[in-house]
Amino acid sequence: MSSANFVLTLSCTDRPGIVAAVTTELAALKANIAESNQFWDRETGRFFMRLAFTAPEGVSRDSIEKALKSPIERFEMKTALADESRKKRVVIMVSKFDHTLLHLLYQIRVGWLDAEVAAVVSNHEDARKIAEDAGIPFHYLPVTKDTKAAQEAQVLDVVKAVGADLVVLARYMQVLSDNLSTRLFGQVINIHHSFLPSFKGAKPYHQAHERGVKIIGATAHYVTPDLDEGPIIEQETARVTHAMSPDDLVAAGRDIESRVLARAVKLHLESRVMLNGKKTVVFG
Repeated sequence: MSSANFVLTLSCTDRPGIVAAVTTELAALKANIAESNQFWDRETGRFFMRLAFTAPEGVSRDSIEKALKSPIERFEMKTALADESRKKRVVIMVSKFDHTLLHLLYQIRVGWLDAEVAAVVSNHEDARKIAEDAGIPFHYLPVTKDTKAAQEAQVLDVVKAVGADLVVLARYMQVLSDNLSTRLFGQVINIHHSFLPSFKGAKPYHQAHERGVKIIGATAHYVTPDLDEGPIIEQETARVTHAMSPDDLVAAGRDIESRVLARAVKLHLESRVMLNGKKTVVFG
């Protein structure tokens, strides 16, 4: 018998009976729960839950939503139901640095990331060959201060045209406007080449080298109008020493950036990240 895979995420004010109410409805549909994660944020009193389950043949998405209507209304839940049988579509934006782009494409090719890259968008021509060799449409959209609004309108047109579920800024060296950040809130992930909040701005590895730091890192976060202040999804650090040059730090940083961004994308695609104010709940 075939089955459909779904992931339900929900959040609401914490009180007794939430888990029982949801799982009872799923059991009535003869759905089988494959994974369950939950978190109670005692500071805010909010409850977060992720349920991955299979539904038997004949049980549609509409049937599941109808069955869950009662507990959703009763507990005033905010929910999302993802059909995992549908491959997610991603738009990757890149400038001249291509290491994170290449890593994402590799992880998709080997199946670790279950996604389809619908387009690569860049304000430079450098990544065209990479995209074309992979059979991915490449959109060269140069931008200046005077053309930023028009260029971002083109970006949004691409995102809508391909039906993108996620936009990934893979070292895209442009700050998105407040307007675009707001319109795509929760759908754009950026990799910041620093362990936020330290060493912001230009040449972070050189700043770190000048300060004699002993760790470097990278941060993947959702993009918001507040520059580099979006909810953090994933981070990683590495030990460094006084003997390492700025170029050594850059090399180490490239590896970290690639890994952190790929993990953040995977977590998002698998509906493992839930927004909790300025923070995230990540069911890894």
